[in-house]
Amino acid sequence: MPSWEYERAAVACGHSVVCGCDEAGVGPLAGRVYAAAVILPDGLDFPWLNDSKQVTEKRRALLFDQICEKAVSWAVSWVEPKEIDEINILNSRIKAMQAAIDGLGTQADFALIDGNRDHGNRCAIITEHQLIVKGDCLSYSIAAASILAKVSRDRYMEKMAVLYPRYEFERHKGYPTKRHYELLRKYGPCDIHRYSFLKKL
Repeated sequence: MPSWEYERAAVACGHSVVCGCDEAGVGPLAGRVYAAAVILPDGLDFPWLNDSKQVTEKRRALLFDQICEKAVSWAVSWVEPKEIDEINILNSRIKAMQAAIDGLGTQADFALIDGNRDHGNRCAIITEHQLIVKGDCLSYSIAAASILAKVSRDRYMEKMAVLYPRYEFERHKGYPTKRHYELLRKYGPCDIHRYSFLKKL
């Protein structure tokens, strides 16, 4: 379960405003990759807060509203599918995270970043930061960011399901499921598919 250990360690090292940052949507065949950054009041407790993959859809929706209401500041950013094809998913993921950090209404002087990569060949996290593997399970701020990124992306894919109903995006959210591949082989890709991800077709 996430705790305040990493946030408090950063403050103890002299940082005054610490945010958590995470992304959602690295693996799908379609749609944007999203990222969120969150600054929480120290010690704030949300029931059920955890890595977004460990939380039910209903609870994620409740947490999304609570985090937005109680956070000191939060921001969500994304990179479009066409740019993902142009600069690759690693650069896109990192670009979205730095954009989310930059979008905070209260500037963070330190960021806790989920994962083990902070740069690609074209984009990098430039805010002073710490990488934390499985950070969405360990840091309260990163867990909150994972909820905002996941819910934001799921809601976007539900809108895409209305625009492109034949792909059933409401079911699989663009991820490489058996059904998604079946529909891709039947209809071919649409405008929001990541063509660089479709090598198995």
